[in-house]
Amino acid sequence: MVLIVGPRRAGKTTLVRKMGEAGRTYITLDDQTALAAARSDPVGFVRGLDRAVVDEIQRAPDLLLAIKKTVDEDYRPGRFLLTGSANVLAPPRVADSLAGRIETILLLPLARAEMRGGAPTFLESLFGGTLRSRRDAIVGDDLVRLVLAGGFPEMIGRDSERRRQDWARSYLASIVTRDLRDIADIAKATELPKFTRLLAEQSGRLVNYARRGEAIGIDHKTARRYVGLLEQVFLVATVQPWFTNALKRIGKTPKPHFLDSGLLAAARGLTFDRLKADRGPFGALLESFVFAEVLKLMAASDLRLTPYHTR
Repeated sequence: MVLIVGPRRAGKTTLVRKMGEAGRTYITLDDQTALAAARSDPVGFVRGLDRAVVDEIQRAPDLLLAIKKTVDEDYRPGRFLLTGSANVLAPPRVADSLAGRIETILLLPLARAEMRGGAPTFLESLFGGTLRSRRDAIVGDDLVRLVLAGGFPEMIGRDSERRRQDWARSYLASIVTRDLRDIADIAKATELPKFTRLLAEQSGRLVNYARRGEAIGIDHKTARRYVGLLEQVFLVATVQPWFTNALKRIGKTPKPHFLDSGLLAAARGLTFDRLKADRGPFGALLESFVFAEVLKLMAASDLRLTPYHTR
């Protein structure tokens, strides 16, 4: 089976529905009837399914184990195409059971290369030693506007900054109030939106869980768990530090980055006019934008790379 994971509204459903048109049964667990059936009887739900697309499978994670059973009985490749807006392979029980039976593809929001309609060559040129500066590089106010827009198709398609930020704020509220409840039992749900805003203010900085949690009245263990949950729904990614034995003193503290600069700007209330008046906050926003672009290129590249930071 193949699992396509990534944030909501990045384009997973659009992609797999095209596969559905090619003779595959399409089922979405955003449909309450289908969801209830999948949760109440996972084995019965998948019985008889073949060449099927199951959308938003994180809403019924036990379905993965039922699919695993039918795959073991009939090992033909490509029988199930799944999507998830949360990393459903995070629980060890699920990940261990599916080893060797599933391939995971990460689908992030649109990269700049996709918007331009070209094939990206940046990473290959970088590691091949052939990278050259571009004469058509985007700089100044145009760069600020590009970073503020982010990469979500619906956000880019809106014709004004205010409408884009309205969409982003609604998106963030939906992720925190709905999607996280699908994958976790959150003890202090009222603190999670505050923590998300706090994390946005610190995006790209070295993480100090104790200090961040203390600011809103939660301990460092809860703060660490919240970061993990936000990673599971692809809102943020934590970058580990690069060090060798000779460089251990550089620091071993991870950095969290928002995976979309448009969402990050909305969470921080950053607008074009505000950045025009004060470029100070733009550095962290730009760093998160570049990090996300590199991740997108890595996902599409034949190179096998891992990102680190060097403080």
